[in-house]
Amino acid sequence: MSEHITIFAPATIANVGPGFDVFGLALNDIGDTIEMSLKDEKGITIINGTGCEGLPTNPETNVAGVALKAMLQDLGTDQGITIQIHKNITPGSGLGSSASSAAGAVFGLNCLLGSPYSKNELVQFAMEGEGAVSFSPHADNVAPSLLGGFTVVRSYDPLDVISIPVNMQLWFTVVHPQIEVKTSDSKRMLKREISLKQGIRQWGNVAGVIAALMGGDYDLLGRSMHDPLIEPIRSMLIPGFDEAKQSALKAGALACSISGSGPSIFAITASERDARSVSESFSKIYKRYNIDHHIYISGLNSEGTSIVE
Repeated sequence: MSEHITIFAPATIANVGPGFDVFGLALNDIGDTIEMSLKDEKGITIINGTGCEGLPTNPETNVAGVALKAMLQDLGTDQGITIQIHKNITPGSGLGSSASSAAGAVFGLNCLLGSPYSKNELVQFAMEGEGAVSFSPHADNVAPSLLGGFTVVRSYDPLDVISIPVNMQLWFTVVHPQIEVKTSDSKRMLKREISLKQGIRQWGNVAGVIAALMGGDYDLLGRSMHDPLIEPIRSMLIPGFDEAKQSALKAGALACSISGSGPSIFAITASERDARSVSESFSKIYKRYNIDHHIYISGLNSEGTSIVE
């Protein structure tokens, strides 16, 4: 059993087009670095590292602390833990900031304790951490952060997360306008009911995305990555969204939509060259709006949360 560990938990894109609260994927290089160690004293000690200014260190309200407590309770142990989180994902960015911390924490503790759980089993504990900030435990961010790749939350009762084989090369360009959109606020805007006609259209697109990823069909992916239900409502909170989307598609993107609840916007391309063209188009839009922004270009992270060598 190790006494100290450093791990990396990747940022994620959730919802992913038509897959509201169902689809998620993991990004390369963007994420949280977490240092953890066991201690003789009982309790969870949380130390804020870089990028954590203003985040709570109380285990009762910190997402990592809540996730760790759920896992320790399930194990039936009061093992003491010290955890320091270095955040490279801005909270409220729509890139799974809280999920990365929660996923990284439970993965790290699992390794320290000799891996009593599989990665899939850890999802249930990381979800509890997500519930601390969104008031509803959900897995569409923590699942890809832990497992890597492209994931589908098929069911919550019982929890059933499926990893989808991606038989194509994909690049993701993400622009994060430096504004904050709270998940709780964006969820309150959504309609509680949809028509059968709307549902059929959305289900067709969901199936199309899965078929495209597994079959390596770029054209089908572009046709299916369409969300007429959630995107039009949430995009109202993101300045310049419509222009940014149109500019990305003109620059060679297969598709473009909102990452999580926003304000980040992601575009999918089939090559790094097109991804960089999309990056330039995003930057021009937000410079015109005079809004500070960060842009990330990433491939698909197939490993998920991992030990830092």
